[in-house]
Amino acid sequence: MIKIVGLCASPRKSASEYVTEQALAAARSFDPAIETELVTLRGKKIAPCIDCGYCKREKTFCCIKDDMQEVFEKIINADGLLVVSPVYVMAATPQLHAVASRMRPAMHCYPGMLRNKFVSAVGVGGTRNGGQEITVTDIINLFGTRGMNVVTNESGGYTGGKVWSQDGGAEGAAKDEIGMKTATDVARKLAEVCLIYDLGKQAYQNREA
Repeated sequence: MIKIVGLCASPRKSASEYVTEQALAAARSFDPAIETELVTLRGKKIAPCIDCGYCKREKTFCCIKDDMQEVFEKIINADGLLVVSPVYVMAATPQLHAVASRMRPAMHCYPGMLRNKFVSAVGVGGTRNGGQEITVTDIINLFGTRGMNVVTNESGGYTGGKVWSQDGGAEGAAKDEIGMKTATDVARKLAEVCLIYDLGKQAYQNREA
């Protein structure tokens, strides 16, 4: 099975969580081999990195004990990661930035840990041109920095999904049919890339054997 994790970066249960759920359903529809899991940052306590140097010095995971361990484990065990964030000050949420900052061990201690994993991004904004594209770029930078491979959208969808919620929560997001299509399209493409990569890896290993 191919595991796609939908990471919802919103501190609330609202439009972004709805978008994540719909996008994950689209990913599952691509092939029976795709399974999904929704992981939300809502209610989780995740401190940002304070650059204490512990992970680099000890060559191990972060010494801060909070909900990051659970989230990081989900990311590590996923084949693909669909990150959905509302727009906060023209960027992804502070909660998501905290997660990305705490992923330093993937670069400094366990290089290659995320090398063969894929990430796609969706931004959800309360206004039509409210920073969705910048948020998508922000997400790509956060996780691309950690060595993940970026899966962009279909032609015309540009780099990721962009949804206009009209500040109306899930109902508002659902009304943006064009935006929702960009979110479901990128989710299906992420599922396709993860599945093809897995099949190709199996074929390569069998050839070597």
